Amino acid sequence: MLKQAAVLVASCGALMVGCGSDVEGNNNEEIVSNLLKAGFPSNDIMVVDDAVYVGQDAHVTLEASREMLQSEGPEQYRTTNLVSSTVRKICVNPTAGFNSYSRLSQGLDLAIANYNGLGLSFTMARGPTTGCNANITATTMSGAGGSAGFPSGGLPYGTINIGTGLQSYSVDVNEHVITHELGHAIGFRHSDYYNRSISCGSGGNEGAAGVGAILINGTPSTATVGGSIMNSCFRSTETGEWTSTDITALNVLY
Repeated sequence: MLKQAAVLVASCGALMVGCGSDVEGNNNEEIVSNLLKAGFPSNDIMVVDDAVYVGQDAHVTLEASREMLQSEGPEQYRTTNLVSSTVRKICVNPTAGFNSYSRLSQGLDLAIANYNGLGLSFTMARGPTTGCNANITATTMSGAGGSAGFPSGGLPYGTINIGTGLQSYSVDVNEHVITHELGHAIGFRHSDYYNRSISCGSGGNEGAAGVGAILINGTPSTATVGGSIMNSCFRSTETGEWTSTDITALNVLY
């Protein structure tokens, strides 16, 4: 994450350096083509370490890019791909490296509690455990940011990458970032996707078509600083707790 005015932190490493990746290999050409057909501006698409990203911290797989072309519809904002109602228990499994950072580990527990405190259609559990309908690996990356991806095939995205630099921030900030990346994994776009400068101090429109930037009923169409855990950038003073509009959005979807 990039510091903005000493108190704002962007949601991924500078120019995507150190952001997590997944192996897409020669599929990247098709993914980029699908994103362009879906309406994403070319300057919003990045290929880093053999992985394709949009919005600077959302990894797009080949399957997800194909689903974007099959979806219609104009989120707070969500993607067109969501987690299926058949998924009742999502297990978040930290790697040994992740667990070695005390504040990341504490932040994960608090992020899981954020979701479980709302009585949603699914619960989250810290792995290893049993009875999982879906799994998300929590692993580390360099920097003080995070990255994830969007749901595909009715399942949440399978990995969140959390920067080890967050160890120097408060547990609340760790909670915030991890809750944010889990939000992407279940289908949330940035609440200020249309103008990243609202929370970051600079930046433009991430693009709304294809993957979807669908306004969730009952939530505001405009973002404010500190108005959502899903803002593109966060402050060093974040509490890690849901805002009222975050809660409304989650209850509408899940």
